[in-house]
Amino acid sequence: MSRSRFSEQPSPMAQPKSFLWTRRIVLTLLLAFVLVPVYVMLSSSLKNLQDVQGSFKWIPHSLTVKPYVDIWKTIPLAHYFVNSLIVCVSATAFSVLLAIFAAYAVSRYRFAGRKVFTVSVLATQMFPGILFLLPLYLIFVNIGNTTGITLNGSRLGLIITYLTFSLPFSIWMLAGYFDSIPRDLDEAAKVDGCGPIRALFQVVVPAAVPGIVAVSVYAFMTAWGEVLFASVMTNQSTRTLAVGLREYATQNDVYWNQVMAASIVVSVPVVAGFLLLQRYLVAGLTAGAVK
Repeated sequence: MSRSRFSEQPSPMAQPKSFLWTRRIVLTLLLAFVLVPVYVMLSSSLKNLQDVQGSFKWIPHSLTVKPYVDIWKTIPLAHYFVNSLIVCVSATAFSVLLAIFAAYAVSRYRFAGRKVFTVSVLATQMFPGILFLLPLYLIFVNIGNTTGITLNGSRLGLIITYLTFSLPFSIWMLAGYFDSIPRDLDEAAKVDGCGPIRALFQVVVPAAVPGIVAVSVYAFMTAWGEVLFASVMTNQSTRTLAVGLREYATQNDVYWNQVMAASIVVSVPVVAGFLLLQRYLVAGLTAGAVK
């Protein structure tokens, strides 16, 4: 009898039912908070313009894929898509490459001003991006007037701009991840005749793939959805998706169904990449945060 009573008692580590139900309710509310806007966007993208402009109905009477066809004709969306891919992929590649060299130097070498450099790099993330808009614009204009190299209104200028955004965090993130990699691997590579650069790319970089993937995803997402600098430093031929979407609003009307459809199309690369690289992203963020 005593054993049965003892077995029926809850474990000291067991969570109370009130906590479990509270967690379920909170998670359900958070899930609804995330999914309801997505449903509104998806359902609106499958409606005619007249239905979208009227009162919203949770269950549409008729669905059509015409907005997904018209988005490519109303504005040069494909051209903007190519511009965004070129700018974001290039900015991500250069940011990751420079961050690897800088983070490796910070992690493996002790030099004068190392702590000042690390703190200064991280401190740049404290300032809002709008503070750098006018200085960068003036720098690009002066460089163009002096050297003839057109940066303002070009893809190259936007790539350099996005590079400055993601590079500080990338350096800090990779430096923390490189610290978690044993230095014995570097020493073993040097014993085998590898120089510092060869040891970096043949030993350290393969071991730091999750951290590099996490930094790449961060840099790409930062550049993909940026609007402020892209609206100032681009023209009609170099415009990106984030800025081009506003062209669905004309002086006479706003094509809300096409805006929603284009927003879904624009989100597909980022969502697909995040789902494919989620395993590396979580591992990179976790390991990079613990030194």
